[in-house]
Amino acid sequence: MTINFVTNEVDVSLLGDNIKLDGLSEKIGQTYFVKRFRDALSITTPKGQVFVFDYGVIISWGISDSKKSQLADMINEYVVQLNIQKDREHYVFEVSENATVSMINDHIILPDYKTMTLLAVSHALAQSAKLGRFESLAERAIKDNAYLSLTLANTGKIPLSRKKLSMLRGALFSTKSDILLHFNLLDTPEFFWEYPEQEQKYLIVSRYLDLKPRVELLTMKLSALNELNEMLAAEQNHKHSSFLEWIIIILIAVEIVLFFVH
Repeated sequence: MTINFVTNEVDVSLLGDNIKLDGLSEKIGQTYFVKRFRDALSITTPKGQVFVFDYGVIISWGISDSKKSQLADMINEYVVQLNIQKDREHYVFEVSENATVSMINDHIILPDYKTMTLLAVSHALAQSAKLGRFESLAERAIKDNAYLSLTLANTGKIPLSRKKLSMLRGALFSTKSDILLHFNLLDTPEFFWEYPEQEQKYLIVSRYLDLKPRVELLTMKLSALNELNEMLAAEQNHKHSSFLEWIIIILIAVEIVLFFVH
């Protein structure tokens, strides 16, 4: 199918945690030409191309706003944990014959409009969007709990009940687990095992988007969350030990009183 792109814009949207590609493929295939790849679904329209990734990201190439809205409504039915506030990024692209894939100032240069070229680049854009989500979760968790470390440093204790400490530990564990369960999504996509000739295009864009150093920084943030969780666990255990000590002291005191009374 010949595609006449309406715009030269690339729209990256993180719709939710996951997208059920099988159901979406069957539904949207009734209207558009679709092709299933590993971890992604290609949707070809007469005026643009869309790639839907099973981890919740869609990449639209040259699609008009009205068509994007129409497609989004169809895709949303198959999104798991739909984001209330959509995370979106925009880029500009152009094709230059005999050029290699490159990216300068958010401007993507392509050698052609072939589906495989667009998909290779889309993999990097989609991973960057998902990574951005993980970065936000980790940063928010660290920022929201930064006062605990300062309080402990200044007073030697954390003025929270054991129940509150348990709730904080649960929230931190949930954030960390949510990221770790999907951490493998940030590896080189399995798509390139089948199409190794496309990997260089992906690597060029992933370098521009700093995927590798951002993943390394995210790993450090996860370590910080783990240390914070361990600190809360130690404080919780200390409070529990102190509670038991007071119970023992009270029991001994009661026993002494009873001894002298009798």
